[in-house]
Amino acid sequence: MNLFDLLAILITLSALFSYINHRHMRLPTGIGLILIAISLSLALTFLAHFGIEVDEQARRIVSSIDLSRALLGGMLSFLLFAGALHVDLGHLLANKWTIAILATFGVTVSALLIGLVLWWLVGFFGFQIPFLYCFLFGALISPTDPVAVLSILKSAGARPSLEAKICGESLFNDGIGVVLFALLFESLQSPNGLQATDFLFLFVKEAGGGLIMGLLGGYICYRMLKSVDGYKVEVLITLGLVTGGYAAAMHLHTSGPIFVVVSGLMIGNRGRRLAMSENTRQHLDNFWEMVDEVLNAVLFVLIGLEVLTLQLNLNIILLSLLVIPTVLATRFFTVSIPVSFMRLFRDFSPGAIRILTWGGLRGGISVALALSLPNGPERDLLLPLTYCVVVFAIVVQGLTIGPLIRRIENQHNS
Repeated sequence: MNLFDLLAILITLSALFSYINHRHMRLPTGIGLILIAISLSLALTFLAHFGIEVDEQARRIVSSIDLSRALLGGMLSFLLFAGALHVDLGHLLANKWTIAILATFGVTVSALLIGLVLWWLVGFFGFQIPFLYCFLFGALISPTDPVAVLSILKSAGARPSLEAKICGESLFNDGIGVVLFALLFESLQSPNGLQATDFLFLFVKEAGGGLIMGLLGGYICYRMLKSVDGYKVEVLITLGLVTGGYAAAMHLHTSGPIFVVVSGLMIGNRGRRLAMSENTRQHLDNFWEMVDEVLNAVLFVLIGLEVLTLQLNLNIILLSLLVIPTVLATRFFTVSIPVSFMRLFRDFSPGAIRILTWGGLRGGISVALALSLPNGPERDLLLPLTYCVVVFAIVVQGLTIGPLIRRIENQHNS
């Protein structure tokens, strides 16, 4: 099946599922799409028991789509830029230390703790995988996903300062998580592993390089936008920044996600305020909002259809039921310590720890990283665990984060 046929199937399904959700379910788009896609996958599997073997054809189609390469190799750049474009840099800078600590300390400590607990759990259930793979799972599941977070927080009603913390952290910690995952994966592939100094050097090179390139690319794009007044050209300039800059960052072995986030913040704030007319701002927002909505829809449908490719058994399901609260408990721990410490110096919104914990959604980035693992028993175990955590986060946490925020606000106001 060629690329156009695959795109035709995915976009058609996304359009159909969006219509069904809008007309009948009225759930947040991402949640509705993933639930419909999972239901379709389960229905196809169920029909196979009655001799209607359409699930094999569907499984071959889904298996032919490399979600890991599609997301990390291109889709992610558009989604992150579209998200960063609408984040208020003033709120972000006001919460810079909270975001920085959660995106670095939080991700690293969470990855280690989840890896330790998973290593004990897999031994208890009789699975045999090296500890480094458990740590690798911690690295891919610890970052909160900006795609899932931004799409669901739009209707959650969080205070601006708290929303800035959640969105800012998710935009940066996925870049840190991808870098950490890549370094651990490289260590697994290296015959002698990586020394601590090599690990630290590569980490600084990836993250720091992405930051510097993002500032440079954003500034060049800003100067170009300021020198012209034509929305078609200006939209095309931002498109060139995202595609060309992300590709260059990846080829130079720096963090593409961090590059896109930093340049998106610069264009969305300084560029929007000083380099664009009102007409350009409107067209730019409309363009990137449409890109964001379409790619989000396709991504959530893909995640839902991935259930067709999973190898599930009773032990994996039981292990998943223990991993989900482990991930949440670790998130609570890595949020509560820095927030409790920083409360000595600054104020936080009521229920900040609970909201940051429950609002830390995992999404497509975690699934894409798990899919990038080489075929083997480790991948066969870690992929369904990742999938279960992600589906729980998007569906259960995504549906309840809004009511949780409103309940905390009501308790504070009463």
